[in-house]
Amino acid sequence: FTKNLLLKHHIPTAAGRNFDQTEAAISYLRTHTFPAVIKADGLAAGKGVIIAADFEEAADAVRQMLDQNSFGQSGSQVLIEECLEGEEASIHLMVSGTDFVVLPTSQDHKRVGENDTGPNTGGMGAYSPAELVSEQLLHTIIETVARPSVEAIAAEGIHFVGTLYIGIMLTAQGPQVLEFNTRFGDPETQVILPRLKTDLLHLMHACSHGYLKELTVEVIPDYSLCVVLAAGGYPGDYRRGDEIELPRHLPEKTAIYQAGTTINDAGKLVTHGGRVLGVTALGNSLQEAADNAYQLCGKIKFASMYSRRDIGAKQLTR
Repeated sequence: FTKNLLLKHHIPTAAGRNFDQTEAAISYLRTHTFPAVIKADGLAAGKGVIIAADFEEAADAVRQMLDQNSFGQSGSQVLIEECLEGEEASIHLMVSGTDFVVLPTSQDHKRVGENDTGPNTGGMGAYSPAELVSEQLLHTIIETVARPSVEAIAAEGIHFVGTLYIGIMLTAQGPQVLEFNTRFGDPETQVILPRLKTDLLHLMHACSHGYLKELTVEVIPDYSLCVVLAAGGYPGDYRRGDEIELPRHLPEKTAIYQAGTTINDAGKLVTHGGRVLGVTALGNSLQEAADNAYQLCGKIKFASMYSRRDIGAKQLTR
């Protein structure tokens, strides 16, 4: 849906085509340049994207999705796209029809391994603001992507009210859309909301009651960084039911967001998902926010706990 909408309304995005028949998709791949991107056309917990280095890998991904049901109904149709090169950024809008406001910028870390290696995940950490999105670049994104996207959705007869999260690839040719989500991002939300001075409930009320254009979004100057603590093996098979040990007291300007957790029969907090906790901290600089977050991570324990140690590193070394 998103790809067709973007192409129809000439919003910058990778070229792509949809397929529900394996042989047709593979025939198309024979004419494609590589690397190519194979996407399951449905919800796949942030893991339904395969970047194929060559024809064999791409054809195998198509067969897994269409023939072997590797993503269930989400993979009953696939989208084959050109591979965009650059850095990703997340742009969140609060939308009310054709009115919108822009929330603080952020950058997610999708790959499971440090230095952006390994398979895609739902997100291993994030930080805000993303300084690679300068004021000038943000203005360009608003005018070439955000505003046209909101207007395109309205032009399709959809009165959209809510959060539009636009995944952007910052390429040498300019910002291009990777994806839309009609929800907040995870783990971007964990770093965006702590920086909002404007009350979130007020923003939501303004969206739903049509007075969004009267509001100005105010943001505190602090940097924010979130580290995801995952169960070993994620995004593949991972353990469940391991007891989680949390610190009794949280330092100021920190938070632990529970994600893949549950309470067992003994009343103990235990792991229950791949991404178990999101540890967020604020700081006067990104380095301070990172130091605060990783210090708090060191006080949390559960079996096979895994996290990336380089959240925010690209910006810190830029």
